Amino acid sequence: MYVDSETLRALPTRRPADASTRASRIQWDLITDDRYEVRIGGEVAGFIDVVGAVYVVLAGPRYDRAVEVIQTIVWSTATTALDQHRSRG
Repeated sequence: MYVDSETLRALPTRRPADASTRASRIQWDLITDDRYEVRIGGEVAGFIDVVGAVYVVLAGPRYDRAVEVIQTIVWSTATTALDQHRSRG
């Protein structure tokens, strides 16, 4: 899917995602103003950076070695992408 940069700039910046429920298998915490650490089953699965209106999803337990797997404007798509990436790995 292609969306031009003007369209993305017109979207509002994302507010922080609501806190994950402690009963959920997928957990996240806001670790900087624009970055979440995502844990699945208690282990770090990756990170989600908030870049304007877009969630940039990075898979891997260390931010400095994580690889981008998807960009999306939907939070649940971001966390699902990390779960699917982890299942394949």
